[in-house]
Amino acid sequence: MAGLLNQLLAHPLTRNRSVDDPGTTALRRSIIREKPFLLALYREWYQILLHHLPDHGAILEIGSGAGFLGEYSSRVITSEVFQTPGVSLIADCRQLPFATGALAAVTMTDVLHHIPDVTSFFSEAARCIKPGGIMAMIEPWKTPWSELVYRNLHSEPFEPMAGWDIPTTGPLSGANGALPWIIFQRDRARFESEFPQWQLQKIQPMMPLAYLVSGGVSLRSMAPAVSYGLVRAAEKLIGEARFAMFALIVLVRKP
Repeated sequence: MAGLLNQLLAHPLTRNRSVDDPGTTALRRSIIREKPFLLALYREWYQILLHHLPDHGAILEIGSGAGFLGEYSSRVITSEVFQTPGVSLIADCRQLPFATGALAAVTMTDVLHHIPDVTSFFSEAARCIKPGGIMAMIEPWKTPWSELVYRNLHSEPFEPMAGWDIPTTGPLSGANGALPWIIFQRDRARFESEFPQWQLQKIQPMMPLAYLVSGGVSLRSMAPAVSYGLVRAAEKLIGEARFAMFALIVLVRKP
């Protein structure tokens, strides 16, 4: 039933396309621009992220291919794992081409749960970010509601009982949507033990409905742009934390 529903709701431009194809990433960038409700959501995400980033210094965005955060700040260095329009740096986030302490911040949107060796990434980010710097991200989050949605209306695995490793099937196809929750909630003590360089400053669960209603980059939109404010107001009424599908996660690089 879930597979049939996915096929019915699938965006016609991305149906049956491989997510590992750089052309799919470029296409998703266009889709975000052309879906007004989804565009409003990304604008809010970017405002939230930038609010938590330092006022000075270089900001590295990881997984920039489908997004446009760089349009909001000239300090953003856009990056991706393969060549795609709108990206200034092609790099593996586990081996970054920056000197120690060269960055004020690292940020990402919907990316952490695709990184196959996340322990290497946390160490490398700690090397590149100067003391007092920030890592801020918006990622999928586990609640009973989000698990139901991700398991039935999303193509990526969502496995809360898994470990930190994910399959390396391709640059983007390897994923576990539950990974951010696993690291920062279920295994928080392990994270703090293995990465004393990082202080977990904030976890803010959010958006039980908005992304689902937008259809994301893979499904058709279910609402017009004019309803975005109403949907966000409804989310706050029902309680974002209890039914959240995403979370803002903010880390501070300790001295």
